[in-house]
Amino acid sequence: MIMKKKEFIINDVLSKIYQNYYTDGKLPTQRQLAEFYEVSRYTIQDAIVKLQDIGVINVVQGSGIYVQKNVSQNPLIYNSITATPYSRISSKPIYLKKEVATEADQRMFEIEKGDEIWEFQRIRNVNYQIVQIENSRLPYKLFPNLKEEDISNSIQEYVQRKGYEISHYITSYTPVLINKEQSQLMSCKKGLPAMNIQNRCMLRGGTVYEYSEVIALDYSCTYITPFNKQNHSQRKQKK
Repeated sequence: MIMKKKEFIINDVLSKIYQNYYTDGKLPTQRQLAEFYEVSRYTIQDAIVKLQDIGVINVVQGSGIYVQKNVSQNPLIYNSITATPYSRISSKPIYLKKEVATEADQRMFEIEKGDEIWEFQRIRNVNYQIVQIENSRLPYKLFPNLKEEDISNSIQEYVQRKGYEISHYITSYTPVLINKEQSQLMSCKKGLPAMNIQNRCMLRGGTVYEYSEVIALDYSCTYITPFNKQNHSQRKQKK
């Protein structure tokens, strides 16, 4: 498959950033980038917007395009959703209900038998297209006042408004095919390829505050991670 020009430029600029190619922390002008990559200014502008959305550069009007501080020292994972501004993402709740926690819930959220959890389902629109179905579970004791209007917006923002500090996510990906129920919710054909994305969302201190399973259409993901020499050596020794 031939990579689109914009995607090639994004990945090439990312590569250069992580190689400290821009030693003064500043990218060439859009005009210079267009000449270097032999593309239109429009294509460069599109790539710059994407890189800014990802969070690796900062465009200062009248001054230039700057690499964000310390970005090359950290691993980076971005995908077709996290690289999209929140203003172009909306969520529509299908349901929100309270249930008695299952044994799996009790283990995951470290809650007691008989405790309750919230379960909700919502569809997510990106650029006015339905691209995701999300099913999530949250412990009731952390969020006793959760309402449907809260799940219409960013769950991360809601969690932070409640005074919690989000630490990290544990995410796994599995390719799947859209089933009949999902195709009806997403107004697409049954059997389309999609990605099942499972997330464990953690607070500072290790508490899991949400478990979600997302079915995503047209999903792409890019990882930029530092080479782990010790891990590489250990894997070579294993038989």
